[in-house]
Amino acid sequence: MIELAGVSCSFSGRSGVVEALRGIDLTVAEGEFVALVGRSGCGKSTLLRLIAGLLLPTEGEITVAGERVTKARRDIAMLFQRPALLPWRSVIDNVLLPVEIFGWRRAAHRERAARLLEMAGLAGFEKRLPHELSGGMQQRVSLCRSLIGNPRVMLMDEPFSALDAITREELSVELQRVHMENASTIVFVTHSIDEAVLLADRVVVLTPRPGRIREVVEIRIPRPRTLGRNAHFEEVARCSADLHELLLGFGTSAVAGETGR
Repeated sequence: MIELAGVSCSFSGRSGVVEALRGIDLTVAEGEFVALVGRSGCGKSTLLRLIAGLLLPTEGEITVAGERVTKARRDIAMLFQRPALLPWRSVIDNVLLPVEIFGWRRAAHRERAARLLEMAGLAGFEKRLPHELSGGMQQRVSLCRSLIGNPRVMLMDEPFSALDAITREELSVELQRVHMENASTIVFVTHSIDEAVLLADRVVVLTPRPGRIREVVEIRIPRPRTLGRNAHFEEVARCSADLHELLLGFGTSAVAGETGR
């Protein structure tokens, strides 16, 4: 579904050229959930924007469903850290916003919007305004909005990072259920190793800048998964420990060595 071949990305700044990513080769299969983890500034969000077509690589090529990515695509949805809901629009009108932007038939999508809100536990809140909802509820609305067009690919940039721990875990479990029901291809950026293990089929570990793939860790734990004690608790703990070791192994000298090049 998603293929990155020799992808590098650099930016020009006041202090010169900053190399964000170098030589990324990665394939994401259709229906797969892949998490990206790494230290701050390693290029995780940049990689997501490259796949979305919001940025173009300095080198290499990105394809989605066999087509080269050269601009933003309608079959790719992106979810950010903040819900970014329009405050003057009701919950259901926020969900239907992409329908208006892309000129789709509103009547045909209104029923789907209602089903998505029910699935997200927001039935009865259709006419509420964003300020009447909690942060977690607002992010649920944002998730429904990203699903309204039934996208082939969903890109998520730390969508739960601004939430409290309990709400974050609840939404992670909710996203897992949505993924299982819709079989969307998902690339998910997170700083939380536990979140990556809970959600992903594979976890891609990036090095400090310039971001390169150090290792890809497969999470072979049956779904649905939880972070509490269960039959797979030991396997979850082992995967989390392996990922912690990979990330902590960079150390300060590794970071200095990369940024000094």
